Amino acid sequence: GITLKIGEIRGVQSAGMLVSARELGLGEDHDGIIELPADTKPGQAYASWAGLDDPVIEIGVTPNRGDALAVRGVARDLAAAGIGRLKPWETTPLRGPFSPIAWKNEFLPGCPWVVGRSIRKLKNGPSPDWLARRLVSIGLRPISALVDITNYFTIDLGRPLHVFDADRISGGTLIVRRGMQGDNFVALDGHSYGVTDEDVVIADASGVISLGGIMGGQSTSVNEYTKNVFVECALFDPVRVALTGRRQQMHTDARARFERGVDQSFLPAALDAATHMIINLCGGEASEPVSAGSEPPWRRNATLRFERLAGLGGVELAPDKAVATLQRLGFTLQSRDETAVTVAVPPWRNDIAGDTLLDTGGQVEHQRAMKAAEGAGQIEPECDLIEEVLRIHGLDNIPPVSLPRAAPVPLPTLTPRQARTSLARRLLASRGLAECVTFSFMSRGDASLFGETPESLRLANPIAADLDQMRPTPLATLVAAALRNKARGYPDGGLFEIGPAFHESGQMLVAAGLRTGETQRHWQAPARPVDAMDARADLWALIASLGLPSEALSTTADAPGHYHPGRSGAVRQGPKILLAQFGELHPSLQAQLGLDGPAVAFELFLDAIADPKRRRRAAPELSPFQPLRRDFAFVVPRDLPAETLLRAVRGAERTLIARTSLFDVYEGEHLAADQKSLGVEVVLLPKEKDGLPALENS
Repeated sequence: GITLKIGEIRGVQSAGMLVSARELGLGEDHDGIIELPADTKPGQAYASWAGLDDPVIEIGVTPNRGDALAVRGVARDLAAAGIGRLKPWETTPLRGPFSPIAWKNEFLPGCPWVVGRSIRKLKNGPSPDWLARRLVSIGLRPISALVDITNYFTIDLGRPLHVFDADRISGGTLIVRRGMQGDNFVALDGHSYGVTDEDVVIADASGVISLGGIMGGQSTSVNEYTKNVFVECALFDPVRVALTGRRQQMHTDARARFERGVDQSFLPAALDAATHMIINLCGGEASEPVSAGSEPPWRRNATLRFERLAGLGGVELAPDKAVATLQRLGFTLQSRDETAVTVAVPPWRNDIAGDTLLDTGGQVEHQRAMKAAEGAGQIEPECDLIEEVLRIHGLDNIPPVSLPRAAPVPLPTLTPRQARTSLARRLLASRGLAECVTFSFMSRGDASLFGETPESLRLANPIAADLDQMRPTPLATLVAAALRNKARGYPDGGLFEIGPAFHESGQMLVAAGLRTGETQRHWQAPARPVDAMDARADLWALIASLGLPSEALSTTADAPGHYHPGRSGAVRQGPKILLAQFGELHPSLQAQLGLDGPAVAFELFLDAIADPKRRRRAAPELSPFQPLRRDFAFVVPRDLPAETLLRAVRGAERTLIARTSLFDVYEGEHLAADQKSLGVEVVLLPKEKDGLPALENS
């Protein structure tokens, strides 16, 4: 929060500032500047002088390796790979002269085991330099000796701890229980959180004081005035911790370790080691340890057949080397012969399956804990052991093996529907439309403008409040994209998308296109507003590219309500099959969405197009006769669709009439008010001589 700048002190300009350790982010000391010894060499880098220039190793930890989120876990793997030697670790049990705060565990599925002890008459203060430096070197800010000790154990041994101010605990008993409706607590980060009955909490007589496995609360936090504390060391269910953290959006070092799984046997030893460090740094007197629940039955064995290292792993390794690798990783030898070895899985390796599960006394053998029903495809523990041996040996050292030669693999082929979709995409892009891939959900209010919004298609858990309804047509989300383009200064353009439309009866694939604003200026033609015929041209080009016979299609004026009622149409194949619809968007729809200016669109229902029949293609039959073109004018009722007349003309003599097209519409003088004249060009092309009409005098 400080900006370094040029200042002036007693009329003398100063280009620097004197700052404290806290202002530099190197500690909590704010009493003055950092004083260096008299023998400090000028010009030396402070990081080097203070011992803060150690190499930093960043490690990507997979979700199954909770033990690798500890310095000791990483050191164990390095030692197993031949880099250094793993130092032994042990602690001395402690017994105290007084009784501590009691535990009560009411939620064993969420917390099977918890231990703790009180420490009285201590003095909390800044951590010693060696501890503060270690925390600073990994990016943690030293806070106080008590807090820093818990962070030290979290990082060094992968064992999260929590320290409560014992004088601020109400009732003399800590309770592990489910959260309850209405439970709220203020966490150490200063935010208030509400808990559910799926959360594991630690409470006292006043209510929730900690969210199990994630973060403690402010009401019992330690400070410089703390004299008596209670140290908690618990084993929380990984799944519940992960779900609680995700639900509360809380990301902590404790959560990262508990949700991956911690050492299930380490609680008493970790509590004793933490107590020793607290007494050494803060003084005080420790109580008897207390616990609730019991150590879960984690003990299990796994067997490795040596021939599987080559058969499954792909590398020849001496059995002695494989066994030694497992032992360096902490696996304990149980039995061995010439063909296989059986080892006990260490308690910190929750990712390793086991063949047998032993109780805490090591006497009763249970059925394999990880085994699923027969035939369920459960990964065998042997595969886990093979992976351990091979990764220490080095995956890069496994020789590559070519796949066996087999018959030529046939080239992938597209189904007719896939080919049709690909062709439609290329055609629309060639007509200057830009392809979009938009969300399949949108706001319920906007979706209702384009079709029905049944409750069955409403999202129960949308990613955003305005994305709660499955779209009735891709056109709806294209309009939203056009609005965003317009807001950024691009009102003119064309978009298309080939995607699903959702209805209560199911979903269907739709090719939708949208043009807005004006056409592009060109030296051959000036810019003009887009109209319904532009959408029709896009649609009919798409229909023609897909091989649909235009003479089998008809256009009607019953497009749905999001189109302009007088400037739109629907394309049908026969009386029942609706293939497409096109036209200008309805003015009221544009007004509600804020899309002013011309906007035209089309929708082609690709799933409504029947798959082509597989038949041998015959060469087209060409007539030996020249075509004859004749123009006819028909006076018809004014409300008669031109399509009806064209269909009647085509059906007059199908063996003789090759094509018909409308070239003129006349209304006005010499015609009644309820009549119009339609000019139709007819192409006559007989296939046989006897089919020639007598047209010499026509």
